[in-house]
Amino acid sequence: MRRLLLALPASAALVAATASYGTGPVSAPLSGDWALETAQSRLSFVTIKAGQIVEAHRFETLSGAVAADGKATFAIDLASVNTGIEVRDQRMRDFLFQIPQFPKATVTTQIDPTAVSGLEIGEQLILPVEASVNLHGLDAPVEAELAVTRIAADKVKVETTAPIIVDADSFALGDGIAKLQELAKLPSITNEVPVSFSLVFEHTAP
Repeated sequence: MRRLLLALPASAALVAATASYGTGPVSAPLSGDWALETAQSRLSFVTIKAGQIVEAHRFETLSGAVAADGKATFAIDLASVNTGIEVRDQRMRDFLFQIPQFPKATVTTQIDPTAVSGLEIGEQLILPVEASVNLHGLDAPVEAELAVTRIAADKVKVETTAPIIVDADSFALGDGIAKLQELAKLPSITNEVPVSFSLVFEHTAP
């Protein structure tokens, strides 16, 4: 799920960078700090089993922040996975994510404030981003294209322009997927996972 987690923090960083505190262009768009609005943010992923059964899932607990210097961090509480079936959620916690050893996935990135400065309310910018994702004890670089929209004087929204395809093998999650397949008595579970997100950041300090 490499690109998935990475895209999140990267988007968070971009979102904060894009937000300006007034209604028009601002020379220091990253003045102060920015924090993720958890109630308004979403991260979802899709699984494909038995070659044709497609199901959408999500993580309920996210956190993130962007500092005035452009350093952005983002974290996903893997125990908050929600597939709509409790026994499946627990199996993912135990056998896929291995929560006791690896409770969170984190993403970090550094953004250039000038690249997204000057957005007015309602204006959107499409930006390519690069980030580093840590998942299941492994680090990997991730690239994504994000749509950054200023939705208020002190808020920005960052969304994926298309699902990000994450390869579970990039984070040594293949054995966990095989175990889930065995427990569910399925002929297959696809290792490539499409991930999408919509994140909102709010200004927290002048």
